[in-house]
Amino acid sequence: MASQHRKPRRATGPRVAGIRTPALASAAALTSVALFPQSANAAPSSDDGTPSLEEVEKKVGDLYRQAESATEKYNAAKEKTTTQRKRVAGLLDDVARRTQNLNEAREELGSLAAAQYRTGAAAPDTATFLLADTPQDYFDRTQLMGRLTERQKGMVDDYVTEQSTTTRKRQEAGESLAALTDTQRELKTAKATVQKKLATARELLSRLTAQEQARLAEIERQRQEEAACKAAELARRQAAAAPATDTSTGAASPSPSPTSSLSPGGGAVSTKAEKALAFARAQIGKPYVWGATGPGSYDCSGLTQAAWKAAGVTLPRTTYDQVAFGTTVPLTDARPGDLVFFYEGVSHVGIYIGNGMMIHAPKPGSYVREESVYHDGESAIHSVVRPA
Repeated sequence: MASQHRKPRRATGPRVAGIRTPALASAAALTSVALFPQSANAAPSSDDGTPSLEEVEKKVGDLYRQAESATEKYNAAKEKTTTQRKRVAGLLDDVARRTQNLNEAREELGSLAAAQYRTGAAAPDTATFLLADTPQDYFDRTQLMGRLTERQKGMVDDYVTEQSTTTRKRQEAGESLAALTDTQRELKTAKATVQKKLATARELLSRLTAQEQARLAEIERQRQEEAACKAAELARRQAAAAPATDTSTGAASPSPSPTSSLSPGGGAVSTKAEKALAFARAQIGKPYVWGATGPGSYDCSGLTQAAWKAAGVTLPRTTYDQVAFGTTVPLTDARPGDLVFFYEGVSHVGIYIGNGMMIHAPKPGSYVREESVYHDGESAIHSVVRPA
């Protein structure tokens, strides 16, 4: 019988297992996917529609970025909810107090009206004069009633004003409650979006074989090496742009190490920046948790906010607001303590430590760590902002 030859399959690199879903070898394997754009020579999907390793890598990276963007929206809605809840509580307390004042004023006005009816409206002025023990008693009583009438008029005016203010405050409270409900809905939507993106990313990663996981880890290692080289080049450019000079000898000072608290020019940075950096370094190794602000875990903007809070500077909660807080500077002028923002949507941030390196909370499943500002490629860098 003639031997049968199997048709050779087009070589496109390792594929994602379409049927098997083996457990991941370690937590590190889950987070080894780099957030880099798909390369130009990435292998296409196989004939059966199963995505290639490169396609999975790109998809997971996109999902992580989308989840981070949704996280910042969640942070903004959460902060807004807190502010609105405090406002609603204040308005409701104010309305309750004013309502109590109205009730008390209403009772007092009723008592005065009844007393005036009993003493003033029962007899005409002539009869009151004739029945008085002395003329002086009449005039004293008339003067007293006049004062009571003026007092009552003032109370009525105050009552009407308070009633109008209370009505307006009740309306404001109602509007604030409606706004709070809308924001809570936004919060719920953002939370669901984050969870959905992360679940999809985990599902894609769970389908990788051990061989594919190993290949991704190797790709990540190579990219980290490339990013480190770019960071070193940035450090050289910074040193060239701002050469340091020892004022006592006139000699150039040595450039700072990646973990030093020195500016690119070799001089000490501000005390605030030093405190922010010291705090950030102390958080290294703590897990990334979306929406977290410490002390046990952080998301990216939660970390930078906490670091600068330790230095006495109150940053806004989200990356969208932090990027507008402070002075924007060129990357070559970046100093330790500056904030480095990433992506067109400004959805990620890290704190610069010098020599092209930063401390940041990268993504779900990872930990706060030092990394090159080029960890996701040069095009990913959005801007650099100096908070103080």
